[in-house]
Amino acid sequence: MKFHAIAYGTVGTRKELERGMAGKRPDLYQRMLKDLKEYVTVCDQAGFEGFGHPEHHLQIEGMEATGSPGLLSMFIGQHSTRLKVDVLGYVLNTHNPLRVAEDVAMMDHMLEGRLNVAFVRGYQARWVQNYGTLPGVEAVGHWNKKQASDLKNRRAFEEAVAVIKKAWSADTFSHRGEFWQFPPEGAKNPHPMEAYTQFGAGVKDDMTIEEIGIAPCPYQKPHPPLYAGFTHNTESIRYWGREGGKPIIILLHEELCARLQNIYREEAEKAGRTVRPGTELALGGQLVLTENPSETPQIMADTRWFWEKWGIPFGLGVAEPLIGDPDSVSRKIELAQKIGTDEMFFLLGDGLLPRDTILRSFELFATKVMPRFT
Repeated sequence: MKFHAIAYGTVGTRKELERGMAGKRPDLYQRMLKDLKEYVTVCDQAGFEGFGHPEHHLQIEGMEATGSPGLLSMFIGQHSTRLKVDVLGYVLNTHNPLRVAEDVAMMDHMLEGRLNVAFVRGYQARWVQNYGTLPGVEAVGHWNKKQASDLKNRRAFEEAVAVIKKAWSADTFSHRGEFWQFPPEGAKNPHPMEAYTQFGAGVKDDMTIEEIGIAPCPYQKPHPPLYAGFTHNTESIRYWGREGGKPIIILLHEELCARLQNIYREEAEKAGRTVRPGTELALGGQLVLTENPSETPQIMADTRWFWEKWGIPFGLGVAEPLIGDPDSVSRKIELAQKIGTDEMFFLLGDGLLPRDTILRSFELFATKVMPRFT
């Protein structure tokens, strides 16, 4: 079993968040970075497989002040030596896919292959509306499920993944799709540039640009492992079964997961992919280990508060609580093994919970839980 930690970049405790505008306070952001550096170092030394974060912007409330995926990923990489950095993940309809392909390839080299990447569709409308690269492509969620805007978002998302994979796999390529055209129709360099034709490819002698390519290509071959962040949407499971990405589900529901595993395998087989049972999905939830049972109710209350104020209104529900002593948490991991998975991703409650609580949780997990499963 491989274990990953996930930081949300929360910049305040419950009391600090309740005061309002926590995301605008430099002192809280600096504290978050200092704590994050320590958490990454501890996880690296403890034997965690990876350490990740989502992408969210405009977070003046302070709940998920993660910002630029590349910058935060390299911060994590800078303070670790062996674990993988998990970008969970790029919200593709707010990026030019060529930039994503290039950024990921560069990070893959800078980290010498210590990189996993997820691609997601975007469910927080406020920042998606402001960062969106495609006019008319909206965020998705419970408010527009299976409506025209949901379907359009999915088409744009899948096209962006196709562009990224082309950019990673081909020296040069062209793309003509519903949303993107690379290179643009009629593209032509405005002046002679012999280096393009002598040392490169894709540009004709008259400087017409027929194809483009990114540099460098990824360090890992054919590219970093792909994941889908926090989804149990059936259509997403089908899509990633075909495309070879691994969905992360922060629930431990036997019936649901069995159904999604079957769907994933069926789609993978149709696409000519062989998937070993137990590798279809990654599972996870909220992880906090305690020594004193009296601590658990307050931790449960604070994490529940976070999901009621933040996750549930977005339609995310509540992450599976792996909260308690080492034995109770181990039983939850045994349930994940029974469901069938080889990887688990754990939300930390970083920022929301005291630093000492999280560090002690890591210590207990590394010494009393992880040895049972690795």
